[in-house]
Amino acid sequence: MKWAITRAKAAGAVRLIAELRDCGIALTAPAARVMWARGYREPEQARRFFEPRLSDLHDPFLLAGMEAAVSRLRLAIERQESILLYGDYDVDGTSSIVILKKGIELAGGRATFHVPHRLRDGYGMRSEVVEEAAASGVSLIVSVDTGIRANAVVRHASALGIDVIVTDHHLPEQELPPAQAVLNPNRPDCPYPEKNLCGAGVAFKLVDALLARSGWTGVRRERLLDSLLKLVAIATVADVVPLTGENRVIVKRGLDGLGFVKNAGLRALLDVSGFAEGKTPNAAQVAFRIAPRMNAAGRMASATGVIEMFLTEDAARARELAAHLHELNQDRQQTEAEIARAIFERCVEQPVGDRDAALVFAGEGWHRGVVGIVASRVVERFHRPAFVLGVENGMAQGSGRSIPAFHLLQALESMPELFTKFGGHKQAAGVTLPADRVEEFRERLRAYAADRLTPADFERELCIDAEISMAEINDQSVADVLRLAPFGYGNPSPVFALRNVEIPVPPDVRQEKHLFARLRSAEGRILRVKAWNFAARASELTAGTRVDVAIEFEDDPYSAERGYAPWCSTLKDVRPAGAGVSAGQD
Repeated sequence: MKWAITRAKAAGAVRLIAELRDCGIALTAPAARVMWARGYREPEQARRFFEPRLSDLHDPFLLAGMEAAVSRLRLAIERQESILLYGDYDVDGTSSIVILKKGIELAGGRATFHVPHRLRDGYGMRSEVVEEAAASGVSLIVSVDTGIRANAVVRHASALGIDVIVTDHHLPEQELPPAQAVLNPNRPDCPYPEKNLCGAGVAFKLVDALLARSGWTGVRRERLLDSLLKLVAIATVADVVPLTGENRVIVKRGLDGLGFVKNAGLRALLDVSGFAEGKTPNAAQVAFRIAPRMNAAGRMASATGVIEMFLTEDAARARELAAHLHELNQDRQQTEAEIARAIFERCVEQPVGDRDAALVFAGEGWHRGVVGIVASRVVERFHRPAFVLGVENGMAQGSGRSIPAFHLLQALESMPELFTKFGGHKQAAGVTLPADRVEEFRERLRAYAADRLTPADFERELCIDAEISMAEINDQSVADVLRLAPFGYGNPSPVFALRNVEIPVPPDVRQEKHLFARLRSAEGRILRVKAWNFAARASELTAGTRVDVAIEFEDDPYSAERGYAPWCSTLKDVRPAGAGVSAGQD
């Protein structure tokens, strides 16, 4: 694994510490080096980072099409028209429906919703649903987290007398849908500053604009926005968009509010995810404990239960629905493990080689609801783009995930004739194609990737934010580093290089795969580190060895409950002392 370390200018970090102190923000050196390395070098930038306010959110009317969208929605509410919210089956899509439905109802309107069934309907808007909506008297459809490439469906709706407002965040085609309004920060003519909103973020912006035009101001508006941000934050983390800029405001404020919630469904979901009242999950816990339960409904059954859970005021019903999501998630985990096992067994029989610049795996009967998660595991194992497809009734359908150096959607757009349907963005995409064309897809994707990727792109790189000395590691400095949370895509947990430390005693082995090691500085200070899945590398940590290590810090509530330090350190990588690293930018 390559180490890439940002060479932070010591003077820059020192200046930042002094300027923040003048603003009332105390910061120790390790955290200041990380801030400097990540480009937060001015006091106001740092203030927004540490203390995000609702006033730091951008004006929703900066979104192209917002005036038209709000005008049409307000007219529908005034006329008491029947509004249909057309969403998606993942966390982002279901959250978007809940947010927009609540907003419309607060403004005096009424709305029903439709979520596709992943296995029966697949992704995206369908003309049959529009026809059913027309027959039931719907006169306005608002898409959420979908619709940006549904040009034909939007035209069909118009022909049936239904207006459409598209709200989405996925990359558009050259021609936008012919809708009443298209809200998408990624449309080419949109001046909105934050291009990385998730679908729920765009829906939230529409609600903010709608209620502003409906007279919601001051404390009343702020309370509502903070209430909605709890769900927007979960969707933002789940959709793996960068936790920087406006998304950081959304996630930090939203997660801070999850310790105490009034919504019966959200309370029930937090309970089954292991968070009692007063316990606030961090972004990683949202990603690995809360979001999977929400996603399990759309993956294994129908996502309507998720929406009902958040909308019901019956606490008993909410607990029942949350318990069902928990059971579905257990089924999802088992199904996912079976497919992953089948893929990795294939890779033992036919190892992934240098010519495999991209990977495509397909299997008869593989559950299409979990193949995207399995694709992520394949990318994690082999560090190259990968698609995993389930085959049924002569059709292959599934999802792909990528590495930073490879744009999945552009790859698919180079071979559109292969697919009956495709879409997505740089790091994740979905496809549907005839099963007898899977081999052609495999070869063409492999060739496309081989032309654009180099062997260096397949080598894992560990980005190190700054160096740290053993003397700098204490409760206060670690607390300051953890204040840089929420951590996730775009704002990863900081990694530090600790140089020339000794392994004083052999590490302890736990569960035959984890290590607990001790590091000793030249001054005799000891740091205990956890090394997950490191047992195979125990020989690199023999007693008396001097090493450079990459470490990160984590909250450790269990340690705190026992009266010890409320944090722990985790070993990310180790190499002989003095080994070279590649340098990043100042």
